[in-house]
Amino acid sequence: MIKSELIERIAQQNPHLYQRDVEHIVNAILEEIVSALSRGDRVELRGFGAFSVKNRPARTGRNPRTGEQVSVSEKYIPFFKTGKEMRERLNEGEE
Repeated sequence: MIKSELIERIAQQNPHLYQRDVEHIVNAILEEIVSALSRGDRVELRGFGAFSVKNRPARTGRNPRTGEQVSVSEKYIPFFKTGKEMRERLNEGEE
C-alpha cells in the first residue's frame, strides 16, 4: 500500500471528511514522525510499533568489485520495531 492508497481508504471509511483533509492529516502525522526522529526522539504508536534512530559508527568497508578498502562515514538510520499486538495479529494464523 502506498500513501495515496492509504489516504483513499481512510477517506472511504470516513465519508464525512474530504479527501484533501484526510491527506493533510496523514501528511501532518508523517511529518511529525520525521521531525521527532530527526531530533533523535523515539515515536511509539501503541499496538503498532515504535520508530527510533540508530547510529552506525564510521568503519572501513570493502568495494565488492575491486576488493579495495573504502572508508564509510558515520550515519544515522531509522529503525522500526513492531508492537506486540501487531506481531500477534500477523502470526495468529500460524498456530
